[in-house]
Amino acid sequence: MRHAIAVTVVLLGVAGVFAVPAAGATDAPTRGTNATDDQPTIVAAYPNPVADGDAGEFVTLSVPDERSLSAYTFGDDETTATLPNVTATGRVVLTDNATAVPDAVEGRVVEVRGFPALANGGEPLTLETENRTLDTLTYAAAPTDELTDGEAWRPLSGTDRDPVGGGPTTVEAFVLPDAPDAAVDAIRGAEERLLLAGYTFASERAADALVAAEERGAAVEVLLDGGPVGGFTNRSVAVLDRLVDNGVTVSMLAGPTAPYRFHHPKYAVADDRAVVLTENWKPAGVGGHSSRGWGITTTQPEVVEGLVRTFRADATNRSTVPWERHRADITVENTTPVSGRYPSRFDAARLDADRVELLVAPDNAVGRIESLLANASDSIRILQVSVDGPENRLLRAAIAAARRGVDVDLLLSRAWYAAEENRALAANLTATAEQSGVPLSVRLADPNGRYEKIHAKGLVVDGEHVVLGSLNWNDNAFQNNREVVLLVSGEAVGAYYGRVFAADWEGGARRLQLGLVVVLLVVVAVAAAVGRKIQFRP
Repeated sequence: MRHAIAVTVVLLGVAGVFAVPAAGATDAPTRGTNATDDQPTIVAAYPNPVADGDAGEFVTLSVPDERSLSAYTFGDDETTATLPNVTATGRVVLTDNATAVPDAVEGRVVEVRGFPALANGGEPLTLETENRTLDTLTYAAAPTDELTDGEAWRPLSGTDRDPVGGGPTTVEAFVLPDAPDAAVDAIRGAEERLLLAGYTFASERAADALVAAEERGAAVEVLLDGGPVGGFTNRSVAVLDRLVDNGVTVSMLAGPTAPYRFHHPKYAVADDRAVVLTENWKPAGVGGHSSRGWGITTTQPEVVEGLVRTFRADATNRSTVPWERHRADITVENTTPVSGRYPSRFDAARLDADRVELLVAPDNAVGRIESLLANASDSIRILQVSVDGPENRLLRAAIAAARRGVDVDLLLSRAWYAAEENRALAANLTATAEQSGVPLSVRLADPNGRYEKIHAKGLVVDGEHVVLGSLNWNDNAFQNNREVVLLVSGEAVGAYYGRVFAADWEGGARRLQLGLVVVLLVVVAVAAAVGRKIQFRP
């Protein structure tokens, strides 16, 4: 048996840039253990609104089937209220002031006489029936304008959606830098709408497509992050100014009340077609001048409209400002765009897919990917820039799969900003894999002239499920960033990206350097002496 986990990890920024502490670092809320699937449960609480007097406080229940709410009471540690005789199912929003509940809140709003005033400093909330506790949610200090689901806090102005998708369908699969025309081709020709979302934007070719669509009469909008790490480049500023001068609406999601720490997705919708990428809209990314990236173009209706809904929710957020106004407050860095040239080993391909599913963070992406890893039966191939440690939620799921005998390969970047941390993680995981006898392999990528660095965020499970998008494997991306991911299932798609992964894996087959070997031996020695610091838990 080979002691290796095949995981390919590709990050898309400076290592550690997006691995920052969660916003609003308050004590985490907790859930009770009495909840059952056949009874209503407490799924959200909003204790600290922006409005005066905390008007608009609410608690959301999930009611599994249609029933009268009058059989239930809701209370805190001071007050208990009987719910009204209202028949409801699904998400039900309980409040004392229905008109004050924000419009973005999903669910049927029900006013409750005597509804408890939710304490900003924290308290337990309880749902009961006939003196029997059905569910509890306990929270400590509540951040302003944030919602808790019993596990973490998130800004209310963010979305809270389930995955959407469907199939069978066909998709166009491509990788960068091999197929630099594919991403821009996906947005050319839009006649009615062209919505582009990204972290940064500096692509002249993409700008040409946006301006041309505007001139044809399409509604063209761009939404970017208002505070990218390192500021804005002179090239980006010039391109964004050009877009605005030609009638394109350019907006920035920015400021202390923004629902996400970073607006980090990379996607576009052109009429009824959408493209989702791992790469930024700039020469190093979609231009094909630097990074290894993955992308998918799809016309699957639920996915396309799901992206439109995501764009609309983010673009109309109260923290979104026009580029013209935001421009006066930015930091501009003078840079020279990359101009590398690389061979095209993998052409874009039109492929059959059984299903295409849209995932977004922080709403649902991590849980869905974790479930996919938990059900892997044969192989896991992970491509990431880096992973923020052995306790990473998705890495632990991959390691658990390896313990079941699933062959796991993890491919990490050798770029200067990630190399040191990646070598340390590789040494730790390799030592533990050897001692535990699990099929786990970790390598740092060797581009060997085929690309400059790994920036993709990709995953192939059992050769038929492909995950790609903007999601880096760190807690900040999981919990605080807006991220967009596609899960595409089908043997043809799995085989395409499996071949790309295999080529990059073999390209990175350079053996551990002497320094890493020394580190590895030290790790093994320490583990033998005092017990393994990193363990593969049962």
